[in-house]
Amino acid sequence: MTAPLVEVEHLVKTYQTGGVLERRRLVRAVSDVSFTIAPGETLGLVGESGSGKTTVGRTILRLEEPTSGTVRFDGTDLAAIGGATLRALRRKMQIIFQDPFASLNPRRTVGASVAEGIEIHRLASRADTPARVRQLLEEVGLDPTFAARYPHELSGGQRQRVGIARALAVDPSFIVCDEPVSALDVSVQAQVLNLLLDLRDQRGLAYLFIAHDLALVRQVAGRIAVMYLGTIVELGPARTVIDAPRHPYTQALVSAVPQPDPTAAQTRIVLQGEPPSPSSPPPGCPFVSRCFHPRKDARCDAERPALRVIEGRAVACHHAEIVATEVLAGG
Repeated sequence: MTAPLVEVEHLVKTYQTGGVLERRRLVRAVSDVSFTIAPGETLGLVGESGSGKTTVGRTILRLEEPTSGTVRFDGTDLAAIGGATLRALRRKMQIIFQDPFASLNPRRTVGASVAEGIEIHRLASRADTPARVRQLLEEVGLDPTFAARYPHELSGGQRQRVGIARALAVDPSFIVCDEPVSALDVSVQAQVLNLLLDLRDQRGLAYLFIAHDLALVRQVAGRIAVMYLGTIVELGPARTVIDAPRHPYTQALVSAVPQPDPTAAQTRIVLQGEPPSPSSPPPGCPFVSRCFHPRKDARCDAERPALRVIEGRAVACHHAEIVATEVLAGG
């Protein structure tokens, strides 16, 4: 059995809000999250805005310091290293940001942005770096002459391709894709998505693919983790999670995915209310205030459900053995 490339165990990330004139509060953005990613695997991380997806990705890379928990990359505990050791390991872990314009320095040319990682890690001589940059631009589908341009001269899709080239420049084995196509036009999204898939297969890359679009994640991920209020509520093979969701929140997300056949019957589950505040989460199930499961009871209010394996996936629901939509339909 292949050893995991990325191991996340009981990850917690808490922020402190408020200032001198305000009462300070702790906001738990990520709460006890655990998963693994194998070499060459794509794990999709989905959930609505504010669920903690991006915080998980940034904390894995130590762009944010975890409050508690463990992150191992290729067997190395990232919290136990620093300085030159961490910098060397970061070569193997990169990120593609959601906003392709904000993630590029407007004062630097495309070539300078792509070359930055090569220069920092001394992966090529000064004389060889321009050729390496041109090669990377070609690999992501851009003309090498783009190296002399500035970000404002490019379209959104072209800027995102530059961001991908910059991530590839240091020859990583793992990339956090933080909603990499959500800011792009629909016509461009498929092109960039296909590029990411081709690069994954050609380079043997592992991805943490963060998105809110389940239909999109289904195209790229072998497994899917569904997040709600900072915690994972369902985790398993993509086809299993999407075709037969067991958590009510996952069922609601799946019901919102448009069907390719406009004549097909589709029942949309509309969740009532807003998610609880991360600064005052409920003591029991984080989804309890919006849950539509007919078997919801006092245990849901008082006891937080653990992830447990049911029919080939892990589900955090006290009543996951009973599919909520079947009960609602009288099945």
